[in-house]
Amino acid sequence: MTTELKVSGMMCGACAGHVSKALQNVPGVQSVEVDLAAASARVEHNGADTQAMVAAIDEEGYTAQVVQ
Repeated sequence: MTTELKVSGMMCGACAGHVSKALQNVPGVQSVEVDLAAASARVEHNGADTQAMVAAIDEEGYTAQVVQ
């Protein structure tokens, strides 16, 4: 499965790295692509909880929402 997330608050490559690492720690996530310029993240997963993804990003100090 693929989930697209809109991520607000990323300002630099380090921010994108924090978001990527947070998402990779969510159970069921297989791979993560964070696009700083587009303020988005594409997550390939095996049925991971999207709310857990959003919460993981929020815990890092950024804001995320699932793109429908």
